[in-house]
Amino acid sequence: MHGPFAMRPFFGYNFGDYLAHWLSMETRKAPTQLPKMFHVNWFRKDPSGSFLWPGLGENARVLEWIFKRCGREREDQAAKKSIVGWVPVEGAIDTTGLGSAVVVVVVVPFWQKETKELRAYFSQQVGSDLPGQVEDELRQLEQRVYN
Repeated sequence: MHGPFAMRPFFGYNFGDYLAHWLSMETRKAPTQLPKMFHVNWFRKDPSGSFLWPGLGENARVLEWIFKRCGREREDQAAKKSIVGWVPVEGAIDTTGLGSAVVVVVVVPFWQKETKELRAYFSQQVGSDLPGQVEDELRQLEQRVYN
């Protein structure tokens, strides 16, 4: 689902205005610290249809990495830059006892398909009300995954 925060069905006002509202938090007068954003896909499957990540309590392993990335002693060495942002380096997430769990693989064809779906979603759902910042981010992502 491409809805932000999985809340699209519950928006009480214009989708573009909703996105602009969230983006405006950065420029508010009161000091604010914007939240860090992380993309996690707990539902990826291998070619045989089995989930790659065991889920449930094991999700704490990924959350631990996220907390370390956000902490005062930020562990930049535990992440590397990729076409979709910062991802854990091999070994940064403890996978002891998980067998062959794949933690991070940036699959370019998946992201090429994803950018097309996002472009269509925003076009259909937001149209000309899409905030410029979102359009810019999507355009930059498209450039990275197609170059």
